[in-house]
Amino acid sequence: MNFKIQHEMKGRIRVHLMQNIMTFQQADLLQYYLRSFHNIKETKIYVRTCGIVISYNGNRKSVLDALKQFQYSKFQSPSTAIEDSGRKLTVKYQERLVQKTIIHFGAKIFLPYQLRALWISLRAARFIYKGLCSIAKKQLDVNVLDATAIGVSIFRGEFKTASSIMFLLGIGETMEEWTHKKSVGDLARSMSLNTSKVCLIKDGQEILVNTTDIQPGEQVIVRMGTVIPFDGNVISGEALINQASLTGEALPVKKECGGYVYAGTVVEEGEITLNVKAVSGATRYEKIVKMIEESEKLKSKVESKAEHLADRLVPYTLLGTAVVWVLTRNVTKALSVLMVDFSCALKLAMPISVLSAIREASKYKITIKGGKYLEAIADATTIVFDKTGTLTKAKPTVKAVIPFGESSADEMLRIAACLEEHFPHSMAKAVVHAAKKKGLDHNEMHSKVEYIVAHGIVSSIDNKKVVIGSHHFVFEDEGSTIDESNQEKFDALSAEYTHLYLAIENKLVAVICIEDPLREEAPDVIKSLRKLGINKVVMMTGDSERTAAAVAKIVEVDEYYSEVLPEDKANFIEKEKQSGNRVIMIGDGINDSPALSAADVGIAIRDGAEIAKEISDVTIAANDLSELVTLKRLSNHLMKRIQNNYAAIVGINAYLIVLGVGGAIRPTTSALLHNTSTLMISLKDMQNLLPHS
Repeated sequence: MNFKIQHEMKGRIRVHLMQNIMTFQQADLLQYYLRSFHNIKETKIYVRTCGIVISYNGNRKSVLDALKQFQYSKFQSPSTAIEDSGRKLTVKYQERLVQKTIIHFGAKIFLPYQLRALWISLRAARFIYKGLCSIAKKQLDVNVLDATAIGVSIFRGEFKTASSIMFLLGIGETMEEWTHKKSVGDLARSMSLNTSKVCLIKDGQEILVNTTDIQPGEQVIVRMGTVIPFDGNVISGEALINQASLTGEALPVKKECGGYVYAGTVVEEGEITLNVKAVSGATRYEKIVKMIEESEKLKSKVESKAEHLADRLVPYTLLGTAVVWVLTRNVTKALSVLMVDFSCALKLAMPISVLSAIREASKYKITIKGGKYLEAIADATTIVFDKTGTLTKAKPTVKAVIPFGESSADEMLRIAACLEEHFPHSMAKAVVHAAKKKGLDHNEMHSKVEYIVAHGIVSSIDNKKVVIGSHHFVFEDEGSTIDESNQEKFDALSAEYTHLYLAIENKLVAVICIEDPLREEAPDVIKSLRKLGINKVVMMTGDSERTAAAVAKIVEVDEYYSEVLPEDKANFIEKEKQSGNRVIMIGDGINDSPALSAADVGIAIRDGAEIAKEISDVTIAANDLSELVTLKRLSNHLMKRIQNNYAAIVGINAYLIVLGVGGAIRPTTSALLHNTSTLMISLKDMQNLLPHS
């Protein structure tokens, strides 16, 4: 790629690409490419001018080399990465705002008074019609107020006032629509499907392949806890499917042979084989956008309160206008009340505040599925952590495989990986990765795999029963035993590791020792959360008492519970809620999904099970627990901004009414100051809540 450096300073460079035009798709492709480099912090691409501003760390030469090597025709990215990026939407609304401004001020300069009056009257008809429709429905809402203010201004021949009101209302509506669509688009893209591997049935064998290699008509298996990657017909098996991401329904739906399933839904229980019908990600994106726009999830209590308060204030504004006219017999003073209302600002400012906060969160790789969750996070007093993959690092590693039979450690690891690769848990991923690192390839040699949530896996190899999982599951539930000759070896197992037990025909054959180190930032994160309003920090884990106690001591939680089942976590959260506490649950596994659903806010961590991310209300994609602190700060600042908005709206508009009734300012000035203040508050609400974001 050819380019010219236009300006640079330490850690920042601006270049101009040597091309005449740039398409939105090219801009998205280039941005995706540049983001793949770890030393590039941020990129801004300007489509109209073919310019790029790059902020980077470290080596300047590596950034320039990356640009030199790039070619549109040779670089490929996932279709979902550049699909509906929002760039086109931004340009569309920027142009619309510029167009409205040019038309408004151009008409003042170039149109004769008579033509301008006619044009303003025609534009006013739309507002008056909406007001009449509201009256016909017996509703006294903002439409009635706007129609009255514009209609009275035109009746009195104050076309300039009417034009200013309509212009500012139009600007406000456009900005609200833009912010709403931008936030919905960002949210939908982050919720869009991102499944990289799938089990394809080919020649009677299961083969793990990339989702991009699947074609319509092929058959794939989807097991419990995983996202269904394609639309298709169920041809065998049965499962309970969580369709909340598409329908908003909390309860799972049973699907069996002959049923139809959709991409992006999650298998909660069971296993199905489906015949793929559609592989495009576009339908998935469109369904999510529709779901978000129709869902009340975007409405927080403060938003709903603002809307209801706004509508309730309209009759009082109309009554105030009438009272002032009766007392003063001065139309100008009465209009001063009519021109200034609280409802317009309340209805505009609150949704923009919330949607802007959701958009800002996405910059930190935090996906929030609705404004009410930000409010719940701000009000939360209790936070519950899962241990594995949450307080500990998301990528545990296998440190040793200890055989308890005649087979080698590598053979035991190969069998374990064969079973574990089908299930999305951090421990399972560690086993699979260890086998891959050793080059222990395998064909599928087991029969049907059954996953018991929070316990382990049951299958069979060569007609022999195989189980792998926790101590409780393998020895107590399944009744496996240890050969007496190996008891001393078993008792000498290191206590510093988490253990996975593998048994064949109810005889222990191997123990896999897994190191799951604590996240370095965990203790500081918990301290910061306390300072931000969290009163109670709890850790719940399926691990042993010994392991749980060690972690709890380091991170300094208030309470911890070991060897808990999924229902134990959910029951604890329900009790906390009944005690009047608002609860946040943070987890990453299939066994966390009941608790994530039960909490006021369920937060799923990066690299967790797909079902956890699907059911959760918030997903943190960053590889750092510190983003929890960012999320809490963002929520707290949002609530503070909303309270400040209430004070500003009431204060400014009450002051304008007093000035108008007192005769200090004319209705035209009242309308201008009211709409300007509303616009300024809305613009301020679109700014970031946190610095340097």
